[in-house]
Amino acid sequence: MKLQKIGLIFFIIFCVITLLIIAKGIILPLILAIFLWFIIKEIREFMDKAEWVKTKIPRAIKTAVASVVILFVIGLISNLIISNVQDLYNEASSYQENLEKVADQIETKFGLNIGENINNFIGDIDLTSIGKNLLDSFSELFSSAFMILLYLIFILMEETSFLNKLKAIYEKPNEFEDVNKLLIEIDQSLSKYISIKTLLSLITAICSYVALKLIGIDFAFFWAACIFILNFIPSIGSLIATLFPALMALVQYGGTDFTPFILVLIFVGAIQLLVGNFLEPKMMGNSLNISSLVVILSLSVWGAIWGIIGMILSVPITVMMILIFSKIKGTKDVAILLSEKGTIKSTLD
Repeated sequence: MKLQKIGLIFFIIFCVITLLIIAKGIILPLILAIFLWFIIKEIREFMDKAEWVKTKIPRAIKTAVASVVILFVIGLISNLIISNVQDLYNEASSYQENLEKVADQIETKFGLNIGENINNFIGDIDLTSIGKNLLDSFSELFSSAFMILLYLIFILMEETSFLNKLKAIYEKPNEFEDVNKLLIEIDQSLSKYISIKTLLSLITAICSYVALKLIGIDFAFFWAACIFILNFIPSIGSLIATLFPALMALVQYGGTDFTPFILVLIFVGAIQLLVGNFLEPKMMGNSLNISSLVVILSLSVWGAIWGIIGMILSVPITVMMILIFSKIKGTKDVAILLSEKGTIKSTLD
């Protein structure tokens, strides 16, 4: 019987993963729309801290204001990123030459007979092609903007009547209270994670932008935007966010001056270290209750399924899984395994 149960579990997991991969074009815009809805809700709740706003201004107007602000900011940043990527693409040929100079500098400075291998490796790297693919990736993402916006509109329309639908589904008061409590826990956990992570990523990006500008790195805004996005990827995101602008410094100066490369590693790395190792734990605390190993595994799994966006969403998805599994008697053991210290409280046992 146990073998049959294990086999059924693996079959269900296989079906779910297959569905997530096949329906990626439908599910990802929906998840991104939910992500935007969380941000809009946080802005709306921040506005409600002013008593006159909470009592005098209708909810619909606050939602509209928050939505317009978010869409304006996204549109402005998107235009700046696309402009920077186009400029990077136009300059790719000169950077290709600088990359070859770096290989020669490495061979000259270190006296290693690796020039041929490095040149062969560099020959396989076509920066023009990479720039074009990067631009195409951004274009593909923004082409889904209509679907994301459409989902967002319907989510905002449905949020006012959602609790009434739950009450109609769960007619017994205790069942409705249990489900409502679960949704509140998910909402609070994800809202806290998204708001704090967004704030910390913004701080990191702004500080990194100032540092890159002062050092004199090209396309500082683009790299700052990449740092902002990559900081949502747990563990490896901060490392990649430091290496990218550092490599840009190396290629930009063609190996003639290693000072900018070292300065980027020091200053951008220090910013990542201070925010990630000191500020984030202090603000985030232990509220997420996720095992470090589970974070890495989740990062790998969701990254394999949905790429970079999957990596960004890996922690929120795992938080939801732990909370939902902890409320179901049959899956409470799974929630304990996924948790940080094995302490799970379930109200439905």
